[in-house]
Amino acid sequence: MRVLGLDIGDKRIGVAVTDPLGITVQGVETIFTKGTERDVGRILELSRLYETDRIVAGLPRRLSGEEGLQAGKVRAFAEELTKRGLNVRFMDERLSSVSAEKVLIGAGVRREDRKKVIDKLAATYILEAFMDAGGWKEEKAEKQEAQSTQKSEVYRLMEDLSMERDNVVVLLDENDKELKFEHLMTLEYEGRDYVVLAPAEEMEDIEMDEAVILRIDKDAEGNDVYTSLTDEEEIDKVFERYLEIAGEDEDGEE
Repeated sequence: MRVLGLDIGDKRIGVAVTDPLGITVQGVETIFTKGTERDVGRILELSRLYETDRIVAGLPRRLSGEEGLQAGKVRAFAEELTKRGLNVRFMDERLSSVSAEKVLIGAGVRREDRKKVIDKLAATYILEAFMDAGGWKEEKAEKQEAQSTQKSEVYRLMEDLSMERDNVVVLLDENDKELKFEHLMTLEYEGRDYVVLAPAEEMEDIEMDEAVILRIDKDAEGNDVYTSLTDEEEIDKVFERYLEIAGEDEDGEE
């Protein structure tokens, strides 16, 4: 699916588009603003023409990285597009207009003519930067990619403390800080062992009513270590298995 790029200004909106494979970017047109409804309507027409609901809007920031008044206007306009069914994402547009101006000046384009195309050219720079940064990824894929970059945390079982004693497990993190959990269940899923725990005390990143699932692995010396999971699919499947076993236990007691 193509992606439309927008350089949104008070007087003009530059529009660019990718090819269907997301390889090349070309300028489309400059919309001379005539009110939000009319401007949004034109972008909807272009989205239908290019058969896409994907919009990348340039987000102006100060050189410090902070957002100013114009960024707020861009977000408000993007919200109107979202209300009409378009999927809008943002790309830092700092210096895109400056780059476009330099190119046009270098090409000998007269000042009055530059106004007609500078926003369209800036939109191509915004869209090219977005595609160079990885392009349009589905939200699920982005989430999985973000999770894959997370570092798993590894815990050790505190020595001389049985998993069965008072049903409390004390784990040591990499800083040897003690973390107390209530042991809910140890289970096997697809050939791997997991432990399901609940906080036995207040913890900074874990709510008291949350379940914690750790995979039981082996370290280099063959000792058990408890590894946090970063794969959302693995977490969901193991938790579903936990619920199944817990349900079976309740049925057995009845």
